Amino acid sequence: MGQYIAPLRDMQFVLHELLGVEAELKALPKYEEIDADIINQVMEEAGKFCSEVIFPLNHSGDREGCHHDKTTHSVTTPKGFKEAYKQYVEAGWPALSCDPEYGGQGLPLVMNNSLYEMMNSANQAWTMYPGLSHGAYECLHEHGTPEQKALFLPKLTSGEWTGTMCLTEPHCGTDLGMLRSKAEPQGDGTYKITGAKIFISAGEHDCADNIIHLVLARLPDAPEGSKGISLFLVPKFLVNADGSLGARNPIFCGAIEEKMGIHGNSTCQMNLDGAVGTLIGQPHKGLNAMFVFMNAARLGVGMQGLGLTEVAYQNALIYAKDRIQMRSLSGPKAPDKPADPIIVHADVRRMLLTAKAWAEGGRALCSHAAILLDKELNHPDEDVRKECADEVALLTPIIKAFITDNAWTATSECLQVYGGHGYIAEWGMEQYVRDARINLIYEGTNTVQSLDLLGRKILQDNGAKLRKFGAKVQAFVEENGTDEAMSEFVTPLADLGDKLTKLTMEIGMKAFQNPDEVGAAAVPYLRVAGHLVYSYFFAQMAKIALAKQDSGDTFYKAKLATIRFYFARLYPETAMLIRQARSGSANLLSLEADLF
Repeated sequence: MGQYIAPLRDMQFVLHELLGVEAELKALPKYEEIDADIINQVMEEAGKFCSEVIFPLNHSGDREGCHHDKTTHSVTTPKGFKEAYKQYVEAGWPALSCDPEYGGQGLPLVMNNSLYEMMNSANQAWTMYPGLSHGAYECLHEHGTPEQKALFLPKLTSGEWTGTMCLTEPHCGTDLGMLRSKAEPQGDGTYKITGAKIFISAGEHDCADNIIHLVLARLPDAPEGSKGISLFLVPKFLVNADGSLGARNPIFCGAIEEKMGIHGNSTCQMNLDGAVGTLIGQPHKGLNAMFVFMNAARLGVGMQGLGLTEVAYQNALIYAKDRIQMRSLSGPKAPDKPADPIIVHADVRRMLLTAKAWAEGGRALCSHAAILLDKELNHPDEDVRKECADEVALLTPIIKAFITDNAWTATSECLQVYGGHGYIAEWGMEQYVRDARINLIYEGTNTVQSLDLLGRKILQDNGAKLRKFGAKVQAFVEENGTDEAMSEFVTPLADLGDKLTKLTMEIGMKAFQNPDEVGAAAVPYLRVAGHLVYSYFFAQMAKIALAKQDSGDTFYKAKLATIRFYFARLYPETAMLIRQARSGSANLLSLEADLF
């Protein structure tokens, strides 16, 4: 079903020419030996694994789905998934960026980030089996007890065991303060946990020997609301002191959700009936610990959107060059054929360039965020670590929401390139649209991300994080504002920076009088902020491409064409979005609920 080839040239452009990763890593003692050759070699091998091993399972896995045995509560993954996961583990991919103390390879997160883009392009449903394990690893690495780390991190690092996050319950999704799962202390440091969780990705499967569930529940003395939630480690099989597997823990898959997409992943209803668990972090502080996992997952979902955008674009491009339909309006372009390839048609170009621009902008943003994370965790200067942490906090909701919104648009446009064939399953494009839709929903809907960005990350600190990012934008504008060749990129960037600053102040003032103004403005506001970030990276990429457009490498001419398309065709939606954000809450809330 189609093909996937890792976009190594553009990845290398982003890492080495745009972001200067090698120099950034040299400033981190932990990674000072990592150079461009090592990065490129790892990426090349990752690309082979993704295109040769897991991409061929994408369509078949979607068609077959997972199989649940209600008698044994076991789940069988689609044909080939288990074997591919074994290859993944044997090749050492799960350990890529993990701590060597627990068997990891100790490579930078920015390299792991590129790996996951490729994996999500190749097979998002399969990638979700190991994908959540990294979040579980990070959560335990930061908040686990020494005993928990020693017992569980080596197996999560190797990939022999996988991890999940068990948050959602049938009566509450985002509003975790309403959850009802109970944890009863047993007097020996363990707890018996009872409750029901839903929508648990990879909650049960046959790829790994054990599954480590991170479960939110309430202790008997827990206060009401989100301040009464604790986090527990609940393994599928209990683990003996020597690391061997013990008895089956009563946390079972009751059913697999029937879903719109990602059929190859087992999204489970999990029932806990006195399952034995141990506390992670402090009592009643579970959300604080789980946010490590949740933020990792939100960045990961952004990568899912990026991956689907790229693979949909690749296949739509191949189709557009091969499929012949009608003649170009300006005259035949393939006179030796009965019709022209559809890539000659202006609107087909628009659809392809939309996906191409969203992919290239998303790749720059995600790679930048990964470097920031490497610096936040490893830079010797505490002030630098704090600055990087603040910027990651600001960018996380944009990565999750803006990239996945754009992926939904891009995959739909790429399906449209195929015409009627896009709607037919055998071509594989309709799967990308279905798979892309969940990414706007889970790990906090995109509306929740918008509220987080505007309400918590910006207004709550009086815009301090936004001003720091704005200062970087302003410095670039001032440095390049007198360069006539850069004016077509710098001028809209500077204009949007000014408009976003004014919009932020306006909403902030209105919110003092009426907090609903934040909810009414949040979604268009996030998209405006997303465009500011993309404009900043596209302008930087344009500067590089302008300097090299006559080098003989056509890559730079293509890059400039994509950037010009972005500023001409995609960026202008900011005018509409700003008007929407400024329009206030009355047009949404004045109508009484019973009049709808």
